[in-house]
Parts: sequence; structure tokens; C-alpha cells
Amino acid sequence: MNLAIIKISGKSLEEFTTGEAGVNLIRNLQKKYSYVILIHGGGKIISEWSQKLGIESNFYEGQRITSKESMEITAAVQGGLINSKISAYLQTNRIKAIGLNGIDMNLFEAEYINEKLGYVGSPIPNSDSKWLRDLLGNNIVPVFSSICRDKNGNLMNVNADLFAGAIAETLDADSVYFLSDIEGVKLKGKFQNSLSVDDLHSGLSSGEITDGMIPKINTCINLIKSGVSKIWIGNQIEYKELSMRGTWIEQRK
Repeated sequence: MNLAIIKISGKSLEEFTTGEAGVNLIRNLQKKYSYVILIHGGGKIISEWSQKLGIESNFYEGQRITSKESMEITAAVQGGLINSKISAYLQTNRIKAIGLNGIDMNLFEAEYINEKLGYVGSPIPNSDSKWLRDLLGNNIVPVFSSICRDKNGNLMNVNADLFAGAIAETLDADSVYFLSDIEGVKLKGKFQNSLSVDDLHSGLSSGEITDGMIPKINTCINLIKSGVSKIWIGNQIEYKELSMRGTWIEQRK
């Protein structure tokens, strides 16, 4: 499917929604691809709101430890505040958009990853995605928060990188762009222009890839294996020309 998925990290949201930066990015992607989906995180803002409410933010293997109480904050901030702001920004700039999450139309059901993480899961496709393809066919940009549910209806926190990977595999996306606050993937002491799956495995094994990069890199590995042809990680996009300065992930023989 000639589809580009762009995942915006919580730390990049302010820049994305300032002026015409994000609008130019979406419009340029729409020139290169038939369809565009936007998926956003919200970790930085969730941590800020948690602190205001006196709840400590803790992480395990790059993912937020989520109690029932902190899940409510995550859902309110990421699924409500952030998702609404992005959708409003795009609509104001005449880009048709709709705010969604992994619960809508029974798209995903999350399976628990590790009891140490609490209400944190991995998204498993749970329904026919025709409805989502129909939205794309009407030139609508879906804006996804990665909130999902478990089999009993409990709200679940799903890492937005993992969510982007699940959407890409479900729809056979052509390209996935991870826009973050980092310059790219750093291995052997410097940021690399391109890396192979073997390089990524090596970085994980050596401990060079740590914290929040772990789920991102594992997602990239799975995406390459599933046939996604272009994967990019970085923090700088020249919006007018859509030139990328970051790390390209590729499958090398």
C-alpha cells in the first residue's frame, strides 16, 4: 500500500504544531504517497501532568510503568489533550483529519507485556481494517493516539513506536518515519546515516541501544522483516523539500 506512517514523539509535538512545520510535512508526504497516517506519543507531557498530580514517572526497558491511576492520566493527556490539539491544528490548516485510538472500531486488543509494567501492552489486530482504508481513500489523515484496551475492557498504555509498527503491518505500509528529538541512531560513538538489521541487533546486544530506543529499534527490526521498504529515525526534516537528516534502516544481504 502506498502509505506513509509518521510517528511523532511527545518531545517533537511542539515543533510539529508550530506555524506551518507540521502542515508542510503532511502536505509533502501527500505528494509522495497516496495515503498518510499520523501516530503520536506524549511521554514528556504525560510526565509533566503526572508530576503536577504528585504521581512519579518510572520506566522499565524504555516503557512507562503504568498503574491504574497513571493509566487514567495517560489516557486523558495522550488520548484527549494531545490528540485533540493535533487534529485541531491540521483541520485549522485545511488538512482533513480525524482523531482516533486503538480502541476505535475494535482495531486492536492489547496483550500484557510484563507484569512489572502494569497496564502496558502490545497491540494485536482485532478487526477488519476496511473502515480505516475507507477513511484513507477519502483523503482523511487519521491521527492516532496509541491507547488500547485489554480483553476485559481495561484501558492499556501502548508504546507509540510499537503501535506505529502494528498499523504499518496491518496496512502493508510502504514507509515509516519516526520523528523524535534525537539525531538518529547512535552506534560506535556516532550517529549513523544508515544501519542494517544486523547492526541493530548488535547495538541491542552490546547495550549501546538503551532506554526508549529499545522498543523503537525492535519495531524497526520487525518492520524490515515484514517488508516495509523505508524506515527513518531522526529529528530534522526539511519540510519544504522533505529531505531527511537522520538514520535510514535497511535490509542488507
